[in-house]
Amino acid sequence: MTKNFSAWPEQWPKNLNYPDKPVHYFLKNTARRVPDRIAIHFGGMVLTYGELDVLTDRFATALAGLGIEKGERMAIHLPNMPQFAIAYYALLQIGAVFTPLSPLLSPKEVTHQLTDSGAKTLLSLDLLYPGIQSIIPETPVERVITTSIGDCYNAVIAPLKLLGKLPVPDTLDMVELIRNHQPSPPEVAIDVFADLAHLAYTGGTTGVSKGVMLTHKNVASNTLQFGCWFNGAQLQTVGDTVELIYPDGVDPAKDRVVCRDRETALVVVPWFHAMGTIGYLNNMVSGGTTMVVFPRFDPLEYATAIKKFSATSLGGAPQLYVPLINMPGFENLDLSGIKLIGSGAAPLPNSILESMQRAFHSSVVIEAYGLTECAMGAACNPPIPGKTKPGSVGLPVFDTEIKTVDAVTGVDLAPGQEGEICIKGPQVMQGYWGRPDATAEVLKDGWLFTGDIGKLDSDGYVYITDRKKDLILYKGYNVYPREIEEILFAHPAVEMCGVVGKPDATAGELPVAFVQLKAGGQATAEELMTFVNGKVGAYKKLREVVFTPLVPVSAAGKVLKRELRNQLTGA
Repeated sequence: MTKNFSAWPEQWPKNLNYPDKPVHYFLKNTARRVPDRIAIHFGGMVLTYGELDVLTDRFATALAGLGIEKGERMAIHLPNMPQFAIAYYALLQIGAVFTPLSPLLSPKEVTHQLTDSGAKTLLSLDLLYPGIQSIIPETPVERVITTSIGDCYNAVIAPLKLLGKLPVPDTLDMVELIRNHQPSPPEVAIDVFADLAHLAYTGGTTGVSKGVMLTHKNVASNTLQFGCWFNGAQLQTVGDTVELIYPDGVDPAKDRVVCRDRETALVVVPWFHAMGTIGYLNNMVSGGTTMVVFPRFDPLEYATAIKKFSATSLGGAPQLYVPLINMPGFENLDLSGIKLIGSGAAPLPNSILESMQRAFHSSVVIEAYGLTECAMGAACNPPIPGKTKPGSVGLPVFDTEIKTVDAVTGVDLAPGQEGEICIKGPQVMQGYWGRPDATAEVLKDGWLFTGDIGKLDSDGYVYITDRKKDLILYKGYNVYPREIEEILFAHPAVEMCGVVGKPDATAGELPVAFVQLKAGGQATAEELMTFVNGKVGAYKKLREVVFTPLVPVSAAGKVLKRELRNQLTGA
């Protein structure tokens, strides 16, 4: 197929000259270029890019000293905090593979990911580790490193902070490892095309958690695709540095919405999420952006930080913006410094988009689209006023093709026709870890078959009209109904059930179960929710149970989820 460039931004290159550099190069390049620029603000702690680089080298030396080898998986079980960034770049530098563990996962889910990945090393938080400590002997983990939010506070500021450092027996202390090692890690040769950088887990369309294999080339390419999408530059490798090249007469500080080494972003998107790792860590570091980092989202704290830190960009799932816009006094905030607002991970309702455009009237509000199987993203609206299309997730980014095919026959469809979204580009994964059959189902002739339903318009803009089968999106997190249904089926009173998402203005969707009880079976809604919610992560918990005399099924016995959703919405 021929890519549609009819609406391509003027003066933007059509293809990028990607450097063959490993992911940790982003930090090295920026630290050499602007060592004294602030990289991270965190609860009063400030790190420059030069300091972040030295701390990363120290921790990389420590990890190598522990015997962590190239190709070995290391799990990071942390919220957003400086230690996450330090550990991420350190483990990549010694050739290890990053596997993120969401703090929202249940012990059962953590057990699966640690076991499936074969991770021998775990980095966890002192507040989180006790919740999973009991399952560690059931996994391949041989060493546990812990750290604390309290480690980020010096003695003077510590009395103002709520969290101190908690002792975690029988674990290695990250700060001590950094303190006791010099910034002299071994040089490890990285084949960017073959060596894995990420092994991130996604439920896919079946609800079975699978490891997505991403090479350094996959991750670096996607980082640069989105970085250059925002700054409109071409890449040029000069010696050991990567330069940004602009057309004659272009002043990036005036003519682009994003300019390297000048921006400040509020970062609350979790770094353990694909959008966080690529878009709000690597992309920020590559661009020399100052990151104001939050371990959790508090609307008042976040809103206050906009002016306090002179933020120029915001980003996150739609559920970030709902409480922000509805916060008392929000209309009185000075938002004039915000130039770019990004939304992804879930559909952005038109009503919320319109409210954001009114509130951030001097900003460009853009939606983007992607999935873990393509590192992070494949399409994005142009960061140019008048070039965005409401309801669309934008154009395929650099060197990326998107097509729709008939979900049954696989035949390519014309613009305007709805079908399965397929993606081809340098960011597409290598496959699922240890699952060749599952890989073959979604990777065909270089195309990633996403399972998402959508269409392209005549200008090449992409619209997502349905979601991966029955996927529920709660605050940007994937909730797979099958997992909840299987737990419900284990209850002795349940005959049939179906779990669907109920639209919610704050959360996006809430998991709701329709339950048909067995003849003579008895159970209350509260009993069933308790039965399920103790076995799943916090974001997967059932919020409602609806009893029905008969769960609708097709002739093949498949639950008709659309009918259940219609019952919730009155459609």
